[in-house]
Formats: sequence, C-alpha cells, structure tokens
Amino acid sequence: MKIDIGIPEKSTQTIALELNKVLADEILLAAKTRSYHWNVEGGNFMELHKFYDSQYEELNEIIDDVAERIRVIGHYVEGRLAELLQLSNLLETSPSNDGKKQLADLLNSHETIIRNLRKLISVFGDDYKDLGNSDFVTGLMQKHEKMAWFIRAYLY
Repeated sequence: MKIDIGIPEKSTQTIALELNKVLADEILLAAKTRSYHWNVEGGNFMELHKFYDSQYEELNEIIDDVAERIRVIGHYVEGRLAELLQLSNLLETSPSNDGKKQLADLLNSHETIIRNLRKLISVFGDDYKDLGNSDFVTGLMQKHEKMAWFIRAYLY
C-alpha cells in the first residue's frame, strides 16, 4: 500500500537505503560484540563477558528499531548477509581473544557509526526535510556515544 507521510517516494527510497546501511553497521557490530563475548579470555573474563552481553542486548534493540523504521517509511529491510556486508561501513576483523584488542575494535566501530549518524542527521533533516528520521538517527547516535564512552572507560 502506498503511504503518504509528506515525504516524496524518491526521497524515502534514498532514506531507506541509508537506513539499510545503518542496519548493516548495527548487525556487523552486534556480530563482532557477540563473537568477542564468546571468545574473550584473561583475568577480567567474567567482567568483559557480561559487559559484551549487555552491549549485544542493546544492539539487538537498536537493530530491531532501525529495521522497523525502514518499514515505517514504506520500504523493505535488507536481510541478506552478503548484501549487508557490502552496505556496511565497518569491516570484519580477525578473531581475537585479547580483551584490549577487542575493545579497541569495538570502540573504532562505534565511532565510525557515530560519525555516519552525525552526517545523516543533517542529510535527513536538511536535504530531505525528514525531521522524523533526523530525530531517529540523533537518538541512535546518542546511544552509540554512551556505548563508546563505556568502552573508552575500559581502555583508558
């Protein structure tokens, strides 16, 4: 069914593509976080194991929110892993059981996502006059900023 929410169809197509890229980043970050959760070793194993679990759970909620946002504006969600890897701004990394390396990689991934979301706030609001999605990605950015802060606290 065609929707009429005050944003031209061509604009919602571009916005949906950008949100699918955000979704790809979120899914890849969640996969990294889950892998680190499973594979961390060392004296702070239990602490990091639980920390990664809490971050993974938050990322799962974000993933669902992004996917639903794409559907709200009338488009389909990309779910194929090969396509998601092509859309993502993040890179897969080699497996590691070293907590410091894991945390550094996760911090880099969060900061990459934050920079992209910060850009999308203006793109959605200024270029497409879509204040709803501008506000949505602002909220996502704030969540990632907090998650990055938690990771930074472990590293410094």
